[in-house]
Amino acid sequence: MSDKKKAYQYGFVLGGGGARGFAHLGAIKALQEKGITPDIISGVSAGAIAGAFIAAGKTPEETLDLMKKLNIRDITNFQMPTTGILNLDKLGSLIRTHLGETDLRDLPTPLIIAATDILNGSPVYFREGNLASIVQASASIPVLFSPVKINDLYYVDGGVFSNIPLEPLRNECRKTIVINISPMARSKELGNIASIAARTFQLSVNASNRFAEHECDLYIDPPSLASYPIFDTQRADELFQIGYNHVMNMDLGAFTEPPRTWFQKLISRF
Repeated sequence: MSDKKKAYQYGFVLGGGGARGFAHLGAIKALQEKGITPDIISGVSAGAIAGAFIAAGKTPEETLDLMKKLNIRDITNFQMPTTGILNLDKLGSLIRTHLGETDLRDLPTPLIIAATDILNGSPVYFREGNLASIVQASASIPVLFSPVKINDLYYVDGGVFSNIPLEPLRNECRKTIVINISPMARSKELGNIASIAARTFQLSVNASNRFAEHECDLYIDPPSLASYPIFDTQRADELFQIGYNHVMNMDLGAFTEPPRTWFQKLISRF
């Protein structure tokens, strides 16, 4: 499909990565300051959470101030481990409190959220439906968090199939911008059962991240995020600043320049 026929100029793809999602907000703020704002967003897990607030019209700073007041206990409930050790019902309630009973299709900026249909074993890219429930499903790491029931089906973290949900934007945007917040590094300690489950999940999905780098137009991948635990919500300001500084240090001049016409290309040869 030619660029002229694509519906959107800039598509932001926000990957998963737990508390490192604060870096999404910093990166988005920096992109906005460079004149790049999302016309459509695709997100998964932490990227779905950040994407929900940005698509609803919240600024990166507003979202940071809201989310950094919370810790992991504020958005999870412990339960008898039948379908998961924890559930994310509190996360769903948080989104409802601040964004209401919003349907995805009614957001000011279009938002696509990736989740996994665990019964049919397939990726699902939600474009409509209850925002809070779909975000909760997208962030529910299997075994660690219980699946979320939506329309008689059960959904878990979309990262099972794609921790960087570029696919739904591939033919809709003239330029796609991927923000990967899950660089991997050697872990210095084993951690508790939740940390082990989360790292095992990260390792299983990390391979697909590398393909996205070559399939998008701009790949943002702050390497220092690898040293930050994915459940450490107490370092939100640091994570935000990492995302912000990484993008501010990128030279995006050529990326933001409009494509040259055939005449401009012709005269540039002389």
